Parts: sequence; structure tokens; C-alpha cells
Amino acid sequence: MKTLKIYPIARNILFLFLAIIMALTFDSCATKTKFARSTIVPAAEGVVSVKQDKNDNYVINVNISNLADPMYLQHPRSTYVVWMEGDDNETKNIGQIKSSNSFMSKSLKGSFETVSSVKPKKIFLTAENDPSVQYPDNTDVILTTNYLKDK
Repeated sequence: MKTLKIYPIARNILFLFLAIIMALTFDSCATKTKFARSTIVPAAEGVVSVKQDKNDNYVINVNISNLADPMYLQHPRSTYVVWMEGDDNETKNIGQIKSSNSFMSKSLKGSFETVSSVKPKKIFLTAENDPSVQYPDNTDVILTTNYLKDK
């Protein structure tokens, strides 16, 4: 009967593989919430993930697919604006999303990442003409989360 001998290179690869799996597991500690379906852009789907960084700030990551160009909406606009309602109950413009096609896909996608010192309770998107607007001009909310849950 032969014994199985693990060579140092194979052992190092195995340890590296296990380390990568552990790192991905720790990275998945973010709170992930799906956007509710939109009546304005019904095909749009999205996910918001929020995690706390080492400085006690909140890293907000938004990924959206099947997002129509805002110029083709029933009421054409120039951009999508991402809004956050925080623990302080204020609604803030935290940035804009530009939709784009990926190389091998026809679906429009958009992503956005920002950091906030205020804990987010709700994230939503509106289509606006001015990306620097301080309050939503448009009452048509494209995508919204329900209130974000604590882990």
C-alpha cells in the first residue's frame, strides 16, 4: 500500500486556497438588500450592500442591472441619483449612477460605491436632470430598498 505524500508546493497551494475561501467568507459579512421592483423601470434589478469599515464608517455598494438609460424614460432625465435616508432621518444625495453596456452583454448595468459616517436606513434612486440636486425633484422613485436590516 502506498502512502499519499503531499509535496510542499501542493501544500502551499492548498493553504492559499483555504485562505482565499476564508477571506471571501469574511467579506460576505455585509448586509445585502435587494431593491424592490419598480413600476417605472420594471426590468431593473439591484442589490445594496452595506458594511462597516475599520473607521466605523459605512461602505455602501449599489449594483444594478437592466437599468434603462434615463433619456428613454417616460419623463426623460439626464442621470440617476442615489439617495440615502440615514439614522439622522435626513435624505441625502450620495451620488449618481450612469448606466452602461458591458462588453459581452446587452443589459445595461450600473454600480456605485460610497462611504458615509451616518448609518443608512434606506437607499433609493430617482431620475434627475441635475446630478447635484439636494432634494429629489422627481417623485418617481426608480428603485428603493425597504428599511435596511441590522445583521
